[in-house]
Amino acid sequence: MTPDAIRILSQLRTEFYSLFADAMKVPVNISITNSYSSNPPVASWLDNQQKLNYVHVFAYTAPDELVPKRPLILRIAINKGAYVGMTKRGKGCQGLNRSWYFELTLLPEEILDFLPWLVNLVKSKDKSSASFVPNSPYPLDCKTSNAQLIRNAWTQEASSRLSKQLLAAQQQQEAALCLNTSKRLLFGRSISSPKV
Repeated sequence: MTPDAIRILSQLRTEFYSLFADAMKVPVNISITNSYSSNPPVASWLDNQQKLNYVHVFAYTAPDELVPKRPLILRIAINKGAYVGMTKRGKGCQGLNRSWYFELTLLPEEILDFLPWLVNLVKSKDKSSASFVPNSPYPLDCKTSNAQLIRNAWTQEASSRLSKQLLAAQQQQEAALCLNTSKRLLFGRSISSPKV
């Protein structure tokens, strides 16, 4: 990742975890670690059944030295994908919540707008009810419109931005292949004298 992408991710992750902890209205443990260590930063809490839940924010794609124009796209994973061995489980913890998970892939500028929606989703899952989860702040690409059944969703803008970058990369590869093929055809064959 580029230094700028690292800075953006770090700032957004810190702000998201802090606001998430405030909005949850339950004790939330925020682990602070180096983002390049094997233990990524997570925010964790105990639900009504005393099961450990966690949320992890990370870069799904990011610009780097080889592909500097790759978009920075984030993923929020709840109860999936992060190592939580370092979180303090606390007294009464009944283990890791494996009954549900959710992943949301979005743009950096969308993450804080999704915070209330995600908190409502977490609280409705905690109550094990089909309680109302408001409409998402940005349109989502997912297979169902029922927020209770969604396991993985992308914002339409994140999906569009990644598709555009992948298409551009594919077009560059095809252009390079055409150029190489043309060079082989022009310079790879010996030129024979025309027959009279």
